[in-house]
Parts: sequence; C-alpha cells; structure tokens
Amino acid sequence: QVQLVESGGGLVQAGGSLRLSCAASGRTFSMYAVGWFRQAPGKEREFVAGISGSGGSTRYADSVKGRFTISRDNAKNTVYLQMNSLKPEDTAGYYCAYGYRSTLSSTPTVTDFRSWGQGTQVTVSS
Repeated sequence: QVQLVESGGGLVQAGGSLRLSCAASGRTFSMYAVGWFRQAPGKEREFVAGISGSGGSTRYADSVKGRFTISRDNAKNTVYLQMNSLKPEDTAGYYCAYGYRSTLSSTPTVTDFRSWGQGTQVTVSS
C-alpha cells in the first residue's frame, strides 16, 4: 500500500516562503491526482491545491492563487507545494493525499482523495 510523507514545514515570518514535499513510497502514484489540504485548529480541512496525474492540470483555492504553486516529479514519486508571500492565515497543518483517478474535478474536496499523509506544520508569524 502506498505511503505518503509530507515534509518541509516550519516557522516563517509573514512574506516568507516554504517548499513542501509529498513523497510516496511502496509504489508509484503517477496515475493518480494528488491534492494538498490544510487544517487549522477548530476548522474544517480545506483544499489548497491539486494536480492531475500527468501534471497537466492544476487547481488552487482562491485564498492561495498566485502565491502557491503545485508541481510533481513522477520519476521521484514526489509532489511539491511552493508557498510564497506567506500570511499568518496560512498557518495550519498541511496534508497531501492521492485521488481515485488521474483527473481533477473543478472544485476538489476531501472526499475526492484518499491515503492521507500525517501532515507537516506550517506556522507564519506576523
């Protein structure tokens, strides 16, 4: 069974950048879409960014569009989330998961994904 491990989180000041990685082990996930989600205390887990299996299609939440970039390197079984111009409201645990298909819906939700990683914490100070 595929395992996903997130890394790259940390503490950064507002306006700074971080690059998160989602690495798969056990078997390639190149045929599946992958999504990044985040969850702050007391909040629902929300969609941040998604990418199709081929990497040809991406989706972003309005709150991060223009600041975050999702990409993937299927040869390394890894998906990345480059986060620039970070804001305090970006503070959350960040999780990746792969989907049931290679394609992305226009409005991805938690139910579109499976096999979640354990998450990596991102904290942005003002």
